[in-house]
Amino acid sequence: MPGRLRYNRSDRIEEGNIIKSWLKTAVVLVITAFLTRFIPFSEFFRNVDTLVHELSHGLATLLLSGDVRFINLYADQSGVTYSAYTGSWKSIPISLAGYFGSALFAVLLFFLYSYKKEKAGLIAVAAAAVLGVSLFVRNSYGMLWCGGFALLTLFICYLSRPWLLRGYYLLIAFICLVESVISTLILFSISIQNPQAAGDAANLSHATYVPAICWALLFVGFSLWSARLSVKLFAKRGFK
Repeated sequence: MPGRLRYNRSDRIEEGNIIKSWLKTAVVLVITAFLTRFIPFSEFFRNVDTLVHELSHGLATLLLSGDVRFINLYADQSGVTYSAYTGSWKSIPISLAGYFGSALFAVLLFFLYSYKKEKAGLIAVAAAAVLGVSLFVRNSYGMLWCGGFALLTLFICYLSRPWLLRGYYLLIAFICLVESVISTLILFSISIQNPQAAGDAANLSHATYVPAICWALLFVGFSLWSARLSVKLFAKRGFK
């Protein structure tokens, strides 16, 4: 007698919960992307994601015994890391580190928020900016941005006003969340139109001969998975 697949009530409930979770993530991303475009000086804060992205490349390079020459950050929220290393295979983990690092950083911010550790999170973000300007960032705009952002963030921490601390923290966290996803979607679009210009996906394609669009899809999938996890962490506490 041929076997039959059976789904009990718990299976259907689980499927429904997964669908609801993804829908909630999509709604949060759309609303956040819309709202952050109307917040004054949002372009300034969107560079946090760029900084984390480039620092992730730099950290991967150092872990693989490479040399980070310098990092440039630009006013249009783009950035570039110039590094040197021996062994062509090392370009794979170094290229993967950027988008993976920025997505995981957003998860970290919401993880800290779920445990009411906003000040620790802001100190970590400020430390990243100080680390960047001290060791790697060398263009004028990038150095000014890192210094200004670090001072502003530490000043917010110094004031210790709960409402200001929480509001500022959530602004950075949600911007990092939505930018980590939007940047991968932009990369995916570029990989379709001009694969050779698809940044990290193009680098990975050159190193592995796997089409850039496949790597871009990997980045999109990972950023969405990280966004779903971030939203779940945020829901544990909400705006309380």
